[in-house]
Amino acid sequence: MIIVDGKDLIVGRVATFVAKQALLGETVKIVNCEQMYVSGDRAFLVEDTHRRRMQGTWEKGPFFFRRPDRFVRRIVRGMVNHKTPRGTLAYKRVMCYIGHPEELKQHKAISIDGAHIKKIPNLKYVTVNELCKMMGSNF
Repeated sequence: MIIVDGKDLIVGRVATFVAKQALLGETVKIVNCEQMYVSGDRAFLVEDTHRRRMQGTWEKGPFFFRRPDRFVRRIVRGMVNHKTPRGTLAYKRVMCYIGHPEELKQHKAISIDGAHIKKIPNLKYVTVNELCKMMGSNF
């Protein structure tokens, strides 16, 4: 089991690492999802997520979650071919958490060096928590 501490990490880079590990058969848990970052211009990110949420219907989807843990897990789903049996099993092995749950405190959480927010050269990024609050989350 791999536990990834998402504090100050970029969501997309963490999602690629997690997707690869899940496809290889590892169980991966991401903690502190609300403290992760999404890179890009704030206005564009808010407009894009709002536009995507307005597509479709409330009955059939597509469904974009507003809770930070579900939001991150949905990003990981985009990197796993979840419509095949192998991808479905890999997606089930990935779990995301808000904060650091008590049952996972005894295990050591790793941080991915290549995914740290200081690695990007610009200042255009938003935390997952802020983005979810802009979408209407009451977390």
